[in-house]
Amino acid sequence: MVKWDWGSAFAGAACATATLTALWARPRNPTFHLISISLSSFHLNLPLLDLELMLTVHVTNPNPVPIQYQPAVISISYNGTHLGRAQLEAGSQSANSCQILQLAAHLDGLEMAHHARAILADVARRNMVLDSTVDIKGFAQLWWWAHKFSVHIDSHVVVDPVFLEVVEQQNHSETQVYFA
Repeated sequence: MVKWDWGSAFAGAACATATLTALWARPRNPTFHLISISLSSFHLNLPLLDLELMLTVHVTNPNPVPIQYQPAVISISYNGTHLGRAQLEAGSQSANSCQILQLAAHLDGLEMAHHARAILADVARRNMVLDSTVDIKGFAQLWWWAHKFSVHIDSHVVVDPVFLEVVEQQNHSETQVYFA
């Protein structure tokens, strides 16, 4: 006859609970979706034109815990050339939530001038391809357990440059988790 041991039963239950919690709380990639682009200002510095855009981004945190993230710079490129940048401020997002971010982007007029012929052809076709990359670092806190992560996001966006509408986009994100 097997003797019942409450200590072993408690240890087994604690181990099963810890395993299920780790599986449930495993970090998942936040998703970023560019909703719209709007022209916020332009400065005519002959012969150049500097543009300021407002990017509206929908962010989803699919994790069961809130996340905190550090500031990051989003690099925007056109035809393989760095064209501008947008600043992501430090912040947080609650568990299993969505939020809308407004990001100011600056496009460099000098770099745009180097691609003037291609940009004008894109405007005539009403189809402009922009790429962006960003690395976002942060952490998720579950009780005393801080889970550090770094998300690398590559975006490929097709925009109608006349009406500043997002026509198509593909986002790819990769998360690296650091156990500390």
